[in-house]
Amino acid sequence: MPLVTSAEMFKKAYEGGYAIGAFNVNNMEIVQGITEAAAEVNSPIILQASAGARKYAKPVYLRKLVEAAVEDTGLPIVLHLDHGADFEVCKDCVDSGFTSVMIDASSKPFAENIAITKRVVEYAHDHGVVVEAELGALAGIEDDVAVSAEESHYTRPEEVEEFVSKSGCDSLAIAIGTSHGAYKFKPGTDPKLRFDILEEIQKRLPGFPIVLHGASSVPQEFVSIVNQYGGKMPGAIGVPEDQLRKAASMAVCKINIDSDLRLAMTAGIRKHFVEYPDHFDPLQYMGDGRENIKALVKHKIVDVLGSNGKA
Repeated sequence: MPLVTSAEMFKKAYEGGYAIGAFNVNNMEIVQGITEAAAEVNSPIILQASAGARKYAKPVYLRKLVEAAVEDTGLPIVLHLDHGADFEVCKDCVDSGFTSVMIDASSKPFAENIAITKRVVEYAHDHGVVVEAELGALAGIEDDVAVSAEESHYTRPEEVEEFVSKSGCDSLAIAIGTSHGAYKFKPGTDPKLRFDILEEIQKRLPGFPIVLHGASSVPQEFVSIVNQYGGKMPGAIGVPEDQLRKAASMAVCKINIDSDLRLAMTAGIRKHFVEYPDHFDPLQYMGDGRENIKALVKHKIVDVLGSNGKA
């Protein structure tokens, strides 16, 4: 089975009231942990590469790793560009075998965002590739994407119909209260997603797939392990998983997960080095990180996304 686009995945997810997990990847162990978990629960998945991952591993290595995962598992897998900064980056990923790209022109004025997105859409569609766009601005930091709290703003439902119709995008990332990175909300706060905005967007774009970025839940068990074994992570909580499950039952068809993966990998490696200080073989400590990734992804698929059994 070759790499696929997300078009059919999203159609089934929308109709079935679940979401597809879009997991960020940058090395072999993360790809393996994610795809082994997905195979065990028979879930379709999206593996996505950020600017940092492409710089670290190079697109050709990422594509070959993901193609190997398809061959190994037989799962429907999308290779997606996360936060493409401009047309040239998106074009390069289309040309190098990605089956889905995101153009993030959300920092631009509305009309310019449409124009940039439309240009990417026209090129990508000519090559059989689907396009995700963004409207609204999430606070937080992810690789080269940095938006202050003052610069962030919710997606305006009254703009979505015009944006989608004029740009031609295939899915739309919106801002309803999530944020990039692990340091989202201080303990004691009560984060709530703006379901009123999501509901209004769903009314205006019936059947159209919506995407949530910045949806990591910051698992406290991994934060505790990191700090127990020499880390110094400040207290932070993420997006409550029950709210993500509710979003997945509505118009949200793709939920991005990155920081939780990093936490899981780091917790496994830190714990291994403290318990086995004489070890120096990556096959040992990277394996522990991979097992954490696998357990986390299986939990996300079954208990949050609801995509198990849907491959």
